Parts: sequence; C-alpha cells; structure tokens
Amino acid sequence: MIYCCKEHIELALDTIVDEYETFPVMTKIDVDNLSTSCEYCRNVAIYIVANE
Repeated sequence: MIYCCKEHIELALDTIVDEYETFPVMTKIDVDNLSTSCEYCRNVAIYIVANE
C-alpha cells in the first residue's frame, strides 16, 4: 500500500504493477480526516494505491 499525492500517482501505480504484477487499486482519501504524507515527498497524500 502506497500513500501518494496527485503529482506522484503515476509513480505509485507503476510501483505496484512492477512489484506485484497485478492491476493496482487506487482509492481517494478524505483529506479532512487523514493527514498522511506522500511516500515520495512531503505533500499531503490524496490517494492510496494498493494491490488489492
């Protein structure tokens, strides 16, 4: 599972495909309830990209 901002969504999708060889599932986060940072930078994460 990867938390990412809008700028890094493509990188997160590619990472899931490369690591798990499966179609990634992208879920938008309710930003008001969560203050998680992007795993690639310090921006607020907007999406969760996972392999399930």
